[in-house]
Amino acid sequence: MITTAEIHGGSVFKMGNDILVVQRMLGIKQGRGGMVKRLRVKNLITGQTSDVGLDSGEKFEEVPLDTFQMKLSYIDGETYHFMEQTTFEQYEISKDDMGDNAGYISAEDDYDVEMIFYEGKPVGMNLPTKIVRTITYCEPGVKGDTSGKTLKPATVDTGIVVNVPLFCDMGTKILVDTRDGSFIERAK
Repeated sequence: MITTAEIHGGSVFKMGNDILVVQRMLGIKQGRGGMVKRLRVKNLITGQTSDVGLDSGEKFEEVPLDTFQMKLSYIDGETYHFMEQTTFEQYEISKDDMGDNAGYISAEDDYDVEMIFYEGKPVGMNLPTKIVRTITYCEPGVKGDTSGKTLKPATVDTGIVVNVPLFCDMGTKILVDTRDGSFIERAK
């Protein structure tokens, strides 16, 4: 069994008779009734995408999956092509199926990803927790403009926006947490 707290981007679980893969985390809402995790999921049987809300205490049946270590070969428009490192087989997965993970990976990267397969078809992936990205655009920070920890939006080389501290400028290499898209520290 898998609980709501263990579900993240790329997780696959069974809800009723449907087998769902999490494409995007939409947020967490807390209130009087408890915590609700909002997700965008894709049904692997019908191919439909929908938004669901899961209560914090819910448990779901895990789905048997196969995982393989792969490297990104190239990106062709909206399709990402990966190669398995021992058999050199090529697999492709669409940007929609990758969900949030598409914003963290580029063809210049040289790290392995764990591709998730359901019945021989790639349905998602697990990235390393920390990846290095380069800031391509951000507004300059004004010294003395704050009395606490202030963040500013910065666009990185893959196109996603990460909130970074004021001391980060264009060209700075940063570590990004792939679980939630947050800034960790400047890359060494």
